Amino acid sequence: MAVVRLTLSDFRCYSFLRLEADPRPVVLTGANGAGKTNILEALSFLAPGRGLRRARLAEVTRREAGDNAPWAVAARLEKPAGSRETSDGTAETVEIGTGREVGSERRLVRIDGQPARSQAALSDVVSTLWLTPSMDRLFTDGAVGRRRFLDRLVLGMDPAHATRATAYEHSLRERARLLKEGRFDPAWVALLEERMARDGTAMALARRTTVASLNEACRKGIGPFPAARLTVVGSVEDSLETLDPAEAETKLRAALAAARRRDFEAGATTVGPHRSDLQVRHGNKDQPVEQCSTGEQKAVLVAIVLGQARIQANQRGLPPILLLDEVTAHLDQTRRAALFDELCALSAQSWLTGTDVSLFAELGDRGQFFRVHDAQLTRA
Repeated sequence: MAVVRLTLSDFRCYSFLRLEADPRPVVLTGANGAGKTNILEALSFLAPGRGLRRARLAEVTRREAGDNAPWAVAARLEKPAGSRETSDGTAETVEIGTGREVGSERRLVRIDGQPARSQAALSDVVSTLWLTPSMDRLFTDGAVGRRRFLDRLVLGMDPAHATRATAYEHSLRERARLLKEGRFDPAWVALLEERMARDGTAMALARRTTVASLNEACRKGIGPFPAARLTVVGSVEDSLETLDPAEAETKLRAALAAARRRDFEAGATTVGPHRSDLQVRHGNKDQPVEQCSTGEQKAVLVAIVLGQARIQANQRGLPPILLLDEVTAHLDQTRRAALFDELCALSAQSWLTGTDVSLFAELGDRGQFFRVHDAQLTRA
């Protein structure tokens, strides 16, 4: 899948932008603040969720347009001839449009001109993965970021994961609200806990399946990038070590019911997959990756993303679109060259940013280069 045309309206620093591209890696270079990452953020809205910055929709609107103004991202995507989805040998195009509803925090989605029932429908059309400079702290910051990273990996292999996660979060919030009020219908709370147990167990099972596949893909490392060993740790995931999914679901439902008083006093739900964590070890050193150098941590992250792209290419027939913001930072020349080789071998359309075009010299004419200056693009 490749974005061959991208159009932005009142998005961040862009009043209007139209960019035409082909399936080769796209390199955006320019000074800090020129608008490079804003283009990657726009592309990240082709997937469900809040984008790579996790911004509120109002924050994305171009400042000069006003707080209540809408913004829009439109993309034409092309599936290559000969992919599994286009077995008749012809290329297929898909049109995606998304943006903010006027004066609200609701995001609208259209696919081939038809309104989608929810953002989750995007998962059936395109998959995106991203690395950003803020993720350089992924292994040393709290578990929330690692869970989001893991769930983005899961989504690439199991598009239904977004629907389950949304349903689980809805039930989680509703149960917490009822417990906080102190007076509630026990039958209604029990129904919410039943839904949480069903969706939460399915989420945990999908995470374990994804981690198992990633471990196999990353077992030997990818070129000069180190092997990575991943483990998802959590009460539900741990239950699935010894119980079948139905038994694990029953156990989670009982745990939620038993925790009502504790959750009321804590003001938070204390059991469930929303409290799980992703642990990663540097396979070559057999060392927790958070104890490694910044460069080694970045190399492990890149290895995981490349491993995921390989899996999706094999299992779904098409790799994800990769959004790699300042990815060359902390990578030496050998690893930069290996990264570019792998991106081209995957036939994955990747979007890369950097301040210095010389950092992409090894990519050469295998990529397409654009210069970004004051929210204006020119071909380099």
